[in-house]
Amino acid sequence: MFEGVKGLIDCHTHTRFSVDSEADEIKMIERAIDLGLTAYAITDHCEANRWYSKEYYGDVKVYPYFDSGKDYEASVARISELRNKYSGKIKLIVGTELGQAQEFPEIAENVLKDERLDFMIGSLHQLPATEDFALMDYSGFSHDDIVALLDRYFSHIYELCKWGKFDVLGHLTYTLRYIEGENGFKIDMSRYDEQIAESFRLLARKGKGIEINTSGMRQAYGRAFPELKYVKLFKDMGGEILSLGSDAHFVEHLGAHIGRGAEIARQAGFDRVAYFERHKPQFVKL
Repeated sequence: MFEGVKGLIDCHTHTRFSVDSEADEIKMIERAIDLGLTAYAITDHCEANRWYSKEYYGDVKVYPYFDSGKDYEASVARISELRNKYSGKIKLIVGTELGQAQEFPEIAENVLKDERLDFMIGSLHQLPATEDFALMDYSGFSHDDIVALLDRYFSHIYELCKWGKFDVLGHLTYTLRYIEGENGFKIDMSRYDEQIAESFRLLARKGKGIEINTSGMRQAYGRAFPELKYVKLFKDMGGEILSLGSDAHFVEHLGAHIGRGAEIARQAGFDRVAYFERHKPQFVKL
């Protein structure tokens, strides 16, 4: 899982400041140094639709956790402190994974104003009035139900790209981790190719990037989010900025399959990947 990692980047990882991770930030940073990464970003979850405490949302039942704003502040404060401590050992990037930004733009805009922040991933983990994709029960879904869900998902991805104030779009085909990888539905993704192409055109015009998220390679899905076809499509639509991320929530997953992610980038015609400092891309040759 760790072949060809040295000299590359891992710009999507989580620590104890994310609700779904207990990873110690020091151990994560030390692991990144041991792997020989050029740059390493900690991007703890910041869900725009869960920013406040539970009481704020009244009788909302589909959100299992809240207080994302407090998690964000704790993460950014701590990683900002550590960035100076590890200067000269590794480029430590203060990042965040902002979910559902286009649904709550006022929160997203406030996060964007944070001058401590180097890097923002724009992600979509759930749809309005629908459970998080990671927590949905797919057992009662028909194939048509899944198609309808994906129709909504890629429409919202397009809206997220229209907003487009993040640095890179996170794990485009994330939903397939659960739909195909864990629940065995077979999806003809060509249905969404033109919509994805339009989303990519928007990103390219705005000078934004996408990530190759390698987490699916260590899971039942077995492929990156997105796979080679869509990385090539991004380049065809004028995209120039690619990031690599393991989406590690555990120390032992940090850097996993990043070398394979870099190979996907090469096959798609890219000769460099990017990390960000103060939202400006810094390129690493492949």
